Amino acid sequence: MNFFLGISLTLGFFFLLPSTSLAQEDTTYYISYKKMLTTRLYTSRKYTSLLISGINESTRIRLEPNSTLNLGIGATYNDFTLNLAYGFGFMNPNRDQVETQYLDLQAHAYPKNWVIDLFAQFYRGFYVNSYSGPLPNIPSELAFPDMKVRKFGANVQYLLNGDKLSLKAAFLQSAWQKKSAGSFVAGMEFYFGMAEDTQNILAELIPDPLEFKRLDFFEFGPNIGYVHTIVIARHFFITGMVSGNIGLGNSSITTDLGKEGNWGFNTNYFLRGFAGYNGPIWSINANYVHNNVRIEEAKNYVTDFQTGNYRINFVYRFDVGPKLRPVLDYVDINKYLPKSKNGKKKKEEQ
Repeated sequence: MNFFLGISLTLGFFFLLPSTSLAQEDTTYYISYKKMLTTRLYTSRKYTSLLISGINESTRIRLEPNSTLNLGIGATYNDFTLNLAYGFGFMNPNRDQVETQYLDLQAHAYPKNWVIDLFAQFYRGFYVNSYSGPLPNIPSELAFPDMKVRKFGANVQYLLNGDKLSLKAAFLQSAWQKKSAGSFVAGMEFYFGMAEDTQNILAELIPDPLEFKRLDFFEFGPNIGYVHTIVIARHFFITGMVSGNIGLGNSSITTDLGKEGNWGFNTNYFLRGFAGYNGPIWSINANYVHNNVRIEEAKNYVTDFQTGNYRINFVYRFDVGPKLRPVLDYVDINKYLPKSKNGKKKKEEQ
């Protein structure tokens, strides 16, 4: 049984923002620990699933990868995060349905006033997680070992109240949110990808028109949402974020009979949830990210690409020594940004 190494590299800041975005955060609401080393031990699982539904809901099939539960370590310094994780055998005893090979790259970055998500996902090997339709005896172990899914995309949003609300506190724990705050977000997102099964196994097991050999899509459009953090007794927090998108896109399905495609508008959504304990030295928390992209109908069926990541973090922060600090300061993004108009450098809170 093979397991796959997952490597996640997140750059917490990669835009040159105007000087107005470098305004000092309100430290009565949150404190940033950019000059402390935030270390973490975590468990996580990533997935990219397909939900294929008939327009009249007469048939629904959910295909999922048999991805691993991973154990990882990571660190954040100066808004730069590096996480390394591996799916150990003792954490994944039951992977008999299908052996999934995958590389799942997800970056969720939260620089001040911004929310940035990047996706590059490669999966091979899926199984039927659930099915409802005209065939009464679909076996639960039904698998498609040669089925491939690729998904790429980006979501960039502006956080209107970034002076009082820090998503780094919720997701990266490189800050501490001390008071409740909320904010609207708005931005753009785009996605493209494909699903393919050259053996056309679906055609043999599920009636037309669900059969397909290949599905291609792309989609883009604006989004808007809201995020709020509730802080209890200064240390316990619950953060929820929801955003919706109206995307213009194209999809095409290839079968033994040919290729069929459509243009149209679809609604998508992005959900995030964070909860736990946070303080100046350590944190323990859980978070969940779920992205749903619905592509345009083809052959009387609609397909949802569902991407997610859930994990539990154990976090400890500490000051770095004089020998290590000059090395880590090379990843201080603010050194390479334009200075404010008065020429003074932004003071960092620790």
